[in-house]
Amino acid sequence: MERIRAPFVDADGVAHYRNITVSRIQGFRPLHADLRVPPGEGPKPLIAFLHGGAFWGGSRVDLPGPLDELESPGFYERLLTRGYAVADLDYRLSGEAVFPAQLEDVESALRRLREAAAELGLDAARFAVWGESAGGTLGALAALDKDSGVPIHAVVDWYAPADFVEGADGFDIPGNPIYALLGGQRELASAASPTRQVHAVAPPFLIMHGAADALVPYSESENLAAALRSVGVRADLVPVEGAGHVMEGASDIGALVDQVLDFLDEVLAVGG
Repeated sequence: MERIRAPFVDADGVAHYRNITVSRIQGFRPLHADLRVPPGEGPKPLIAFLHGGAFWGGSRVDLPGPLDELESPGFYERLLTRGYAVADLDYRLSGEAVFPAQLEDVESALRRLREAAAELGLDAARFAVWGESAGGTLGALAALDKDSGVPIHAVVDWYAPADFVEGADGFDIPGNPIYALLGGQRELASAASPTRQVHAVAPPFLIMHGAADALVPYSESENLAAALRSVGVRADLVPVEGAGHVMEGASDIGALVDQVLDFLDEVLAVGG
């Protein structure tokens, strides 16, 4: 196991672990995670945050605009104050490798953090994933993968594509993000679609989606929630009125973040 460098501890007592190597794949760049762990006694539940970007853009160091612009308390401050550790994860983009490489990267990162949980002050029995857009798709797939060996205990899915079988307009056009993700291989569409992978032992989901999203239709989240509920899995669906993609136009982003944390507190029994 590769050594993890000692953290920088800021004035608030938050330990910042930067550039944790979570995967080394021959022929590719190393993949990293950045981790923030709040002060206090006992291991902390983890939120692993997965960025969006249509699978061909984005970065672990960039939040979507509305979260990045959240006035004090900011995004990370809200999560840390509620007692959560937060990890921002790398994964290969579609120009680097086609699916399922992205899913393998997310699972590898979570596995690495679980292996080092005691060293990092994490509670391996309380791991949640929170993904936005493409990251939401990957987080959902990781939670639904029964063979990964990486237990995930809660999923927060923000405005994510959920079905590439039904929602594959432009699939056959090179330069389309779905085409790029799957390398033009239509036979991979089902495996990359959370709606097609649901099963009865999946963890609870909170799905939030802008009702006015013109990029990823709200119906994608409706259908995923319905599929999960059909097999008895908890799936809380929250339409955000007036919001487009990345929650642009939402009236109160801070309230949405707090609603996510309330859900995670309940599901992970934080403070209970």
